[in-house]
Amino acid sequence: MKTIEMHATVTPERQLTLSVPEDIMPGIHEVVLIIDPPMAAPAPKEKWGFPVIHMGSWPERVSLRREDLYGDSGR
Repeated sequence: MKTIEMHATVTPERQLTLSVPEDIMPGIHEVVLIIDPPMAAPAPKEKWGFPVIHMGSWPERVSLRREDLYGDSGR
């Protein structure tokens, strides 16, 4: 078995013509054709339009531990 990878162009008439290397002997061969979809630019990400407020960075000594947020009562 021999694997040959190449780029090919399909015509508007849906025709594809291939030339094989010289080391492929004439005769009946089993051929597998795998067609990947054409490479396209990635779709742009949706912009939801939510407002964004930039407040800068967190203070250095901020603590978001539950005990520090709610105190002794836990609420």
